[in-house]
Amino acid sequence: MAISRWSWAVLNVLQLVFTLVWTAGWILLALLVLLLTRSRRLPLRMAARCWAPGLLRGSGARLVVRGVERVDWSRPQVLVANHQSMIDICALFRAVPVPLQFLLKQELSKVPFVGLYARAMGMIFIDRGSAREASRRMHEAADLVRAGATLCIFPEGTRSRDGDVLPFKSGAFQVALDAGADVVPVAIEGSGKVLSLGGVFRVRPGTITLTFGTPLPSVDIADRQTLAQQAREQVIALKREAA
Repeated sequence: MAISRWSWAVLNVLQLVFTLVWTAGWILLALLVLLLTRSRRLPLRMAARCWAPGLLRGSGARLVVRGVERVDWSRPQVLVANHQSMIDICALFRAVPVPLQFLLKQELSKVPFVGLYARAMGMIFIDRGSAREASRRMHEAADLVRAGATLCIFPEGTRSRDGDVLPFKSGAFQVALDAGADVVPVAIEGSGKVLSLGGVFRVRPGTITLTFGTPLPSVDIADRQTLAQQAREQVIALKREAA
C-alpha cells in the first residue's frame, strides 16, 4: 500500500509539471496567433482542439459528451454548469463545438499566464466582493453574448466539495436576460474524482460525463430567479441520468 501511495505521488508530481508546461506553452502560442491574426476565434479553438485534450489525456480522464445536438450552436448561448473541479474547464472547452469564453472569478486574473490569456481572449472576471463592480462586469458579459459569443458561467459561485449541485446564484442569469440569449444547462459528473479539490494536486483516472440539457429561452422567462431554478433542476436531473 505504501508503494502504491508513493507511486501515485510521483505520478502526480509528473502530471503537475506536465500541466504547467503544457498550459504555458499553448498560452504563449495562442497569444502569438492572436497577435498575428487579430482574431480570438483560432486561439480559442486551439484550447478546444489541442490544450484541453492534452490535459484530459494526461490525467487519464475519459470524456463522454451527451446532448450536444440539442443546442443550436449557430446562435450565441449562455451555458450554466455545475462545478466540481478545475478540470471542468478542459471538459467544456473540448465538448463545445464553437469558440467558448468564461465568466471567471477575479482571483484567476492573478494566476500567471492564465490571467493574461483569459484577458486576451475577452473573458470576464467578476469581483464578488463589490456589488457595483460585479454589476458592471455582468453588463460586459451581456454585451459579449450580444456580440455573438458563447459564454459559460458556473452559477454555484464555487466548486461543490461533495458533488451535489449547490444553489444557483440568480445574478448570473441576468446576463442571458439582458442579452436575449438562451440558457443551456450543462451537467458535469465525475470530474471531482479525476482532479480533487484539496490543496494537493491529486489526479486519478476516471470518466467525466458532460451532458447538455434542453435550452431555456430567456425571452420566455422574464424572472431570473425562475430561470435559475429551472436550470438547476435540469442540471440535477441530467446528473442523475449520468450517474
